[in-house]
Amino acid sequence: MNPVHQGWFARNTSSTQDWPLARLLSLKASTTIAVVIPARDEQQTVGQVVGEIANDLSGLVDELLVLDSLSSDRTASVARAAGATVWSVEDIRPDLGVRAGKGEALWKSQFVTSSEIVVFIDADLTGWGTHFVSALLGPLLSDPDSLLVKGFYDRILDMGDGISSEGGRVTELVARPWLALNRPSLSCVVQPLAGEWATRRSHLASLSIPYGYGVELATLLDTESRHGVNAIAQVDLGHRAHSHQNLHDLGAMATEILAVADRRRRLQQPDEIVLPRLGRDRTWTERRVVTAERPPFETLEAGPRVEKARR
Repeated sequence: MNPVHQGWFARNTSSTQDWPLARLLSLKASTTIAVVIPARDEQQTVGQVVGEIANDLSGLVDELLVLDSLSSDRTASVARAAGATVWSVEDIRPDLGVRAGKGEALWKSQFVTSSEIVVFIDADLTGWGTHFVSALLGPLLSDPDSLLVKGFYDRILDMGDGISSEGGRVTELVARPWLALNRPSLSCVVQPLAGEWATRRSHLASLSIPYGYGVELATLLDTESRHGVNAIAQVDLGHRAHSHQNLHDLGAMATEILAVADRRRRLQQPDEIVLPRLGRDRTWTERRVVTAERPPFETLEAGPRVEKARR
């Protein structure tokens, strides 16, 4: 391993045990903290995720929001009953358009939060703990120069014949090889696509945000290019289990990731890419993958007032 990269890893990597709740509460002082959970059709898991955060971290977290990304199930009502403030992306600045996608939900959350630090966590978690939220706050609360904190973990993948830790297929086959080739300074970021991460509100507002799954890589690359790798920290959260997507969905995700990466190399990319697939019946189907991005929040002019969400 490159000694420079190894040095970054040693300085900027911590573990859950380094950030007990009592220490975080002391560091928090008057700092305000929001937890934002993007969710689409996650009625089976979102209530448990919200409920545990509400119960365990009430003294640490000031805002607990679920951003409903055009769900067709009971995600919103389940999350609301568990204690979250729920917003639909449809109801937040509809004058700016309504899109599906994880990045869109995170971008629109900026209109309905006011906290100085924002933690993002996925809604489909089944093997996790509330340290997924609390530990990510440690580097931000203790170091004013820290702007972005990524979680990492062993990802548990159920292959049907036993449990394996070989999850994170797009991470290991696309994101980390690309970083090793093009941004080796980030090659020691263990989970560049982790859905559990935290940042300062002021920093998030300066970034353009892809509509979909490219949001995590985009924020990582843009933070490093503007502020250097030492503005990034990571925390070992142990292990993580959640639902997994099929290969065709992962192919679409990988397409978004590569489009984001190429844009950061100043390579022109269309806002939508057609991803063809040959079926078993030897006929072609097409999937349209949106790769467009939202502009930095701080560049927007004031618009219509966003009404208060229903609890």
